[in-house]
Amino acid sequence: MAYESMGLKTFGFAGGREDVGNPKDVYWGSGKRVACRNQNRYDDDTERESLENPLAAVQMGLIYVNPEGVDGKPDPLRTAQDVRTTFRRMAMNDEETVALTAGGHTVGKCHGNGDASILGESPEGADVAEQGLGWKNPTGKGHSEHTVTSGLEGAWTKNPTQWDNGYFYLLFTYDWESRKSPAGAWQWEPINIKEEDKPVDAFDPNKRNNPIMTDADMAMIKDPAYRKISERFYKDPEYFAEVFKRAWFKLTHRDLGPISRYLGADVPQEDLIWQDPIPAVDYSLSDAEIADLKIKLLNSGLTPAELINTAWDSARTFRGSDFRGGANGARIRLAPQKDWAGNEPDRLRKVLNKLSEIQAGLDKKVSLADLIVLAGTAAVEKAAHEAGVNITVPFSPGRGDATDEMTDADSFAELEPIHDGYRNWLKKDYKVKPEELMLDKTQLLGLTAPEMTVLVGGMRVLGTNYGNTKHGVFTDRAGLLSNDFFVKLTDMNFAWKPVSDNLFHLVDRKTGETKWTATRVDLVFGSNSILRAYAEFYAQDDNKEKFIKDFVKAWVKVMNADRFDLK
Repeated sequence: MAYESMGLKTFGFAGGREDVGNPKDVYWGSGKRVACRNQNRYDDDTERESLENPLAAVQMGLIYVNPEGVDGKPDPLRTAQDVRTTFRRMAMNDEETVALTAGGHTVGKCHGNGDASILGESPEGADVAEQGLGWKNPTGKGHSEHTVTSGLEGAWTKNPTQWDNGYFYLLFTYDWESRKSPAGAWQWEPINIKEEDKPVDAFDPNKRNNPIMTDADMAMIKDPAYRKISERFYKDPEYFAEVFKRAWFKLTHRDLGPISRYLGADVPQEDLIWQDPIPAVDYSLSDAEIADLKIKLLNSGLTPAELINTAWDSARTFRGSDFRGGANGARIRLAPQKDWAGNEPDRLRKVLNKLSEIQAGLDKKVSLADLIVLAGTAAVEKAAHEAGVNITVPFSPGRGDATDEMTDADSFAELEPIHDGYRNWLKKDYKVKPEELMLDKTQLLGLTAPEMTVLVGGMRVLGTNYGNTKHGVFTDRAGLLSNDFFVKLTDMNFAWKPVSDNLFHLVDRKTGETKWTATRVDLVFGSNSILRAYAEFYAQDDNKEKFIKDFVKAWVKVMNADRFDLK
């Protein structure tokens, strides 16, 4: 509505967002303090693409990038690297990035007209008496013309309450030099600007001030690729407005998930590729047909572990933060997912080929997405039966198969898993500990701590580790859905001896014999007091059946995480 009030015809709007009460389970970065410094987020501070995955903002407490420049030092070309990395992780290409930067800075102003060092605590950190109303500023009125937030001071355009092409006009018309704001922050100001091109002061209509640009704004004309796009936008304001309104809609709606979750009368009807469209299915399956398919899948010649791993890898991409990923669509068979290291491409190709062969021989058309999930479900059910519990693992058909044309491969690249505690896998060593990475994946999947516990314990005994490693497989009956993982983990007859930072041996306290190996992810279920309570619960002899039932519930929850039609 604000943009419309300033003259931009927007692309549309949808409701459906939820309010989170507590962000404590969200991974904010490896820094020990909230305002962690930039270098805590990079493997190599000179390589800006090494920004820690899955983070996007270069620094906690900032929107996207540092407006003064990398590490507070003006350098537009270096800042361009940060901008590109950050926006790419939000699934934005270069054109969308320039449009959002320019469109966002076409309106409004920065606030840094004072000494930032004398400000009080941040609104969230201040005493309750401050009521979260902003940084307490003892200078002057402490608000209006004395406001200090970003530290930069000034508007970007001549008419900061009007949608126009003034942003590019100023960028391309004048030379710019780096200066300090009244608050001491680095900003860019024009050289020898005409008086009539200056914006009127926000609080004194008889005064005009220099416009300003951030280091990211200067990147829009210093970076060659960004400059080419900026030049086109400058020459074609209508095209700029069209690209911006679509990019703005994407920015403010991309975490809503598929269009089926959108609410309201202003929802655009156009299918957009970043909404990850999936074709609807036109079939149903009876219980008898599902049972028959299970037999076919289990007799395929593929091992239960191969079937479980493929179903899990297909579903684990789901992110509750933006409702992307998941098994629906079977995008695991498309680029880029089919080649992800975490999906074990050789095994994946073998399984998909066999499932496609089975699909081709069916009398009724069934999507590959449904077959992938049903195959894993059938294997879990078989493992439960072999452990002595006769249980039917629920299965809900109705998944469609997406195509390459429906898939934004570039944006899906950012969903590539770099770890999976459930399959005991790390792509490489990271600053963040494996158990913390697992916690982040758990909250993205929407799982609780008990569900995380029962899934890890079950996946271990099912023998589903990445690369078939034996770490954490505390059983002589691999393949059966038993509670052996918890029994051995909590057995006080054994001690754990570190071999390396992420490898441990389970040693018999009397003989010194090494019986099992484990990772940090395995051992956290014994070392953390809350997780150990769950582990001891599932280790009990009289909870073997409950363990299986709870595993099945958690398994189905992951398989159906992206089935919004079931919710």
